[in-house]
Amino acid sequence: MRVALDLRVLDDPATAERGLGRYAKELAAGLREVGADVTELRGLRRPPAPARVAELWEQPLLGRDARAAGADVLHSPSVERTTLRPRVRYVVTLHDLVPLKHPERYLRTGLKHRLRYAAIRRATRVIVPAAAVADDARRLLGLERLDVVPYAPADFLRPVADPRGALGRLKLPQRFLLWVGGLDPPDARKGLAPLARAVAAGDGPPLVLAGRHDEHGARLGTPGRVVLAGRVSDAELAALYSAADALVLPSEEEGFGLTPHEALACGTPVAAYDLPVLRETLADNPAVRLVAPGEPQALLAAAAELAGRPASGAGRTWADVARDTIAVYERALS
Repeated sequence: MRVALDLRVLDDPATAERGLGRYAKELAAGLREVGADVTELRGLRRPPAPARVAELWEQPLLGRDARAAGADVLHSPSVERTTLRPRVRYVVTLHDLVPLKHPERYLRTGLKHRLRYAAIRRATRVIVPAAAVADDARRLLGLERLDVVPYAPADFLRPVADPRGALGRLKLPQRFLLWVGGLDPPDARKGLAPLARAVAAGDGPPLVLAGRHDEHGARLGTPGRVVLAGRVSDAELAALYSAADALVLPSEEEGFGLTPHEALACGTPVAAYDLPVLRETLADNPAVRLVAPGEPQALLAAAAELAGRPASGAGRTWADVARDTIAVYERALS
């Protein structure tokens, strides 16, 4: 069985450095580790077109590329650049259904999203990261050919013995809470603006925001209270997790919520809002506190309670994810 894995999300820093890029990169590495026969599709040639219609080219061309690679299965690691004409068995990873749950916020380009969701409905199998997302997919898209494959922290995310040694350039406070993600621009569902205001007005540990930011993201900063660390390397990210008092996650929606699992893998506790997917994957971990959504003060209080406590994750690896994903490919072929 040969698989064509579409990795073009790694060609663009805007997606490569977000959760989508992390998923694609780590899945590809996991598949290589377990010896899967995978052709990685990158740098594919496409005719020039405005961004709003560029995905139309995927309908005739992506399946052609999969066939040219001799693939039995084509895997799109997100809903972006999917195709209605895969020409081989087709697997799509559906990370969440936030656009369909909040269409007034996200669905401004109707044709593009109609094509994406039509392609998902036609896929042979659809991978989701949690049962909560599977429930959304059944309810909002009428899908049944679903496989739950939880994600994992990257292998480099482990406790760092001397994290401050790797963080010298960032000039961080001695103690801090941490949030990790993209802020270019900030996504309202991540709940950062209310949390940043609560930290700025309080007297607890400062908040460090790690990740790319634009001018809109920069407005969340407050000198001495809310620190914008910007883009960090993998080594710095592991050190940030290891040095933080706790990770805080004020999101109102998550498809999986990878950063809490990354923090736990680095020995750092987590305070987050009580979302179905986080309840599903984290509620049994003693180093995690889930509080009512929309209550930033309660989130900060939970983080303060957890500070300094030992933490550990479930031990799942991307090799485990790869093996589970191969089982999905085999189901697609059968």
